[in-house]
Amino acid sequence: MKRIAVSPRENWPQEVEKVGLTYHHTTAKDGQSSLYWDESAYYSFYSHEVDEMEQATSDLHELFVEAGQYIIDKNRFADLAIPASVVPLIKESWNSEPPSLYGRFDLAYDGKSPPKLLEYNADTPTALLEASVVQWYWLRQLFPAKDQFNSIHERLIEKWREIKPHIQQPLYFGYAYNPDTEDEMTVHYLRDTASQAGISTEFILMNDIGWDRSGGGFIDLDYNPIRSVFKLYPWEWIINEEFGKQVLDTYRKMVWIEPVWKMLWANKGILAILWELFPGHPNLVEANLGYEFSLPYYVKKPFLGREGSSIFMKTPYGAIEQLGEYGAEGFVYQEFIDMPDFDGYFPIVGSWVVDGSPAGIGIRESDSRITTNLSRFIPHLIE
Repeated sequence: MKRIAVSPRENWPQEVEKVGLTYHHTTAKDGQSSLYWDESAYYSFYSHEVDEMEQATSDLHELFVEAGQYIIDKNRFADLAIPASVVPLIKESWNSEPPSLYGRFDLAYDGKSPPKLLEYNADTPTALLEASVVQWYWLRQLFPAKDQFNSIHERLIEKWREIKPHIQQPLYFGYAYNPDTEDEMTVHYLRDTASQAGISTEFILMNDIGWDRSGGGFIDLDYNPIRSVFKLYPWEWIINEEFGKQVLDTYRKMVWIEPVWKMLWANKGILAILWELFPGHPNLVEANLGYEFSLPYYVKKPFLGREGSSIFMKTPYGAIEQLGEYGAEGFVYQEFIDMPDFDGYFPIVGSWVVDGSPAGIGIRESDSRITTNLSRFIPHLIE
């Protein structure tokens, strides 16, 4: 694994916009703009390193299946602060196996030690278009003789074709209103992949979904019934909002992607359950729920945090903290893993699964050991 500096394409903003990447810069709270898509460098892997990441991703998926079943069998929901009101639906949807599309494991990997799981974005993962399409076109233009660990786009379309018979069309694609963001871009991309699979689709903002009191169901702005939804919107928000009870009451009448059982996997408390079940596993990091945690260096993460918010690290280099509003449900404590350091650049490998199988990787790079919404996306290739 190497980080290699390279000259960006002269007209790179136009090139990435051609393939849908409108979100190629980020804006900090102080209004300063910075690169999100960064092709001034790339990461290079040997094929055996790609094989190692692929195998780790496959193994981790199987561990999560076992951990999910364990939480259900042992009734460990309270340990993850999952509300009792949603537990029956989680159990039911887990057993009935409704359509589930994708997820992204975040791994610490340096090409020398086994990939280590930092967390799993199982419900609302982003950085998808960048990984599936944008870096592929970058590769084809600059390094056409090289390859990439990337079959995400094809696998998404294939999975949509499999899901199609289970969907009451049209399939609505929704997210929270916030224009010109990665969420908007991701939803439009996923809608396009579903359309390529022959699924009739509609776009809707989550706050535009209405409730038909007379019919007892959800409707769009034209009063058409909504029976299938892909939502880039967290389940913990949905169940706690004004119409959360109606969502739970009508869940069996609708198709929700991702399904409600993903609340098990998207909760970072499962990292402690995984270590409890598989202590010493080469792809796991020691973790617990804060009981008798004695490691000298650790990371404190909220169960339901996002974009690096509300994280505290005690490291050999001093304390690092990213303030935020998360943590009301609880925290998981994880052993501090020294991330690979390429002259002050700290990469995280986002390893994608589609239909439970490894599909490719995308790399987010930061100037800090905490990956945030200001981190950059860096393309990769295989030597």
